[in-house]
Amino acid sequence: MFKKTLLMLALLLAVTAASAAPAPSYAKWGAIAVKETMKKYGAEIVDYKHIGRRTVSADTAEEQFKLWIRAQGGREFGVYVYVRFDPNSETLRSVRFRESDR
Repeated sequence: MFKKTLLMLALLLAVTAASAAPAPSYAKWGAIAVKETMKKYGAEIVDYKHIGRRTVSADTAEEQFKLWIRAQGGREFGVYVYVRFDPNSETLRSVRFRESDR
């Protein structure tokens, strides 16, 4: 019985360790996009999508996200969020927003 329990525990630990994936490289910038969008719009974030990263210059990169938000009063709309930063120092440069009805 003890061996069976030990085997089950080892299997559980192996599965748990294998499923723990590292955070994606854009996670820090996604958290900033969400925080700044909530601050600007004071609304509930319904959905979140990372669109991608582009290099603006040697010392500037930009992560783009699309957030779907529900404002007070029930209006729902999309907001594209552009987070610019220095990829070498990981320093935030700017956050821009563009609303979309889709």
